[in-house]
Amino acid sequence: MNYPETIKFLFSQLPAYHQIGKAAYKNNLDTTLALDEHLGHPHRKFTSIHVAGTNGKGSVSHMIASVLQEAGYSAGLYTSPHLKDFRERIRINGIMIPEEEVVTFVENNRSFIESIKPSFFEMTVGMAFDYFARQTVDIAVIEVGLGGRLDSTNIISPVISVITNIGHDHMDILGDTLAAIAAEKAGIIKEGVPVVIGETMTETKDVFISKAHEKGSEISFADQRFSCRLDDEGMDAGERKYTIRDKVTEEVLSGITPLGGDYQAKNIPAVVETFRRLHGKLSFTSQNIKDGMGNVIRNTGLAGRWQVLQHVPLIICDTGHNKEGLEYIVRQLNKIHRKTLRMVIGFVNDKDLELVLPVLPRDAVYYFTKASVERALNEKILKERAEEYGLSGNSYPDVLTAMKTAIDDASPDDVIFIGGSTFVVADCL
Repeated sequence: MNYPETIKFLFSQLPAYHQIGKAAYKNNLDTTLALDEHLGHPHRKFTSIHVAGTNGKGSVSHMIASVLQEAGYSAGLYTSPHLKDFRERIRINGIMIPEEEVVTFVENNRSFIESIKPSFFEMTVGMAFDYFARQTVDIAVIEVGLGGRLDSTNIISPVISVITNIGHDHMDILGDTLAAIAAEKAGIIKEGVPVVIGETMTETKDVFISKAHEKGSEISFADQRFSCRLDDEGMDAGERKYTIRDKVTEEVLSGITPLGGDYQAKNIPAVVETFRRLHGKLSFTSQNIKDGMGNVIRNTGLAGRWQVLQHVPLIICDTGHNKEGLEYIVRQLNKIHRKTLRMVIGFVNDKDLELVLPVLPRDAVYYFTKASVERALNEKILKERAEEYGLSGNSYPDVLTAMKTAIDDASPDDVIFIGGSTFVVADCL
């Protein structure tokens, strides 16, 4: 097979959550463990860091990997979903897995894959672990796909676990309360392995403490140790100056991050606390942390997080897609001086619209659209539902048409936002 044929095989033969949703989710790790055994347990051949959470786990994973690169480590990075290229999911020092490696993995393991029928995600996790092991990475940052307890990545024994925060997402699978969702995320806490929690929340704090106690794991809450202030004065629209203060030692670390979202004020302390807890286990300096933050996009290829696509008119895209993520985005949009706010918005068909639509600003002009994945919500249905919440605009059959119309309609003083779904951002990019 060539690379296009291999990718077609991956997407057509094996169910993928990002395409079909809940039907692709498995409630056990049996197939993952079988594939892992077939591959010779590759995850045991490298050190790992495990990152879960509702929002921010992608940003935190990329920042941790970037710091590791700055410290001189060969750093693997496994994330999901991808935006433009399947190979974005599997990187070493920011370089995507070569096409021939993807082809070879499928060719070498195709008969076994067809015999046990793993999900798309199970197979890509196996591919990533196999690649990292064969390339002898020093350490790999592994982002959880969905939940934690039953996620295919949860066979690893990391040197540290990180849970960024808990929000209302995938409630049809993970549970309908924040405590229930937290219990699923807490499933990545391993025996004797320290865990960092990014955000202290009344509804979830005791869930994490209880699980950590059960596992004999030291637990720390990043926001209790560090405060983080973001400042955009004198910065480009996509950059922020950050100042982190250690509440215990009063030490201050400051620098510039290319990640311009306000929500990074929650993610940055999680990264810093992770490295504080890794002191003595890994070799790094404060300068490595500062450089890793500042060079995260260049080092790892992170995209779609408050990404400025154009300055006049200002066009921003962001992959935030649940209630908490969109609340941050809307607050930040409301701080930008503009004439008209234009929102190019689409969601997946299993999104709880009763939670996300009330968050969106009523004074914006909407361009309701549909991403090019099977799970995408029909744009006309979205328009009808949005009107119930006082959101007005027109519907467009695809993201590019919606984007082009918004740009044609805009004056230089307008702001255009593109988001609502990772897949809308993927189509936009």
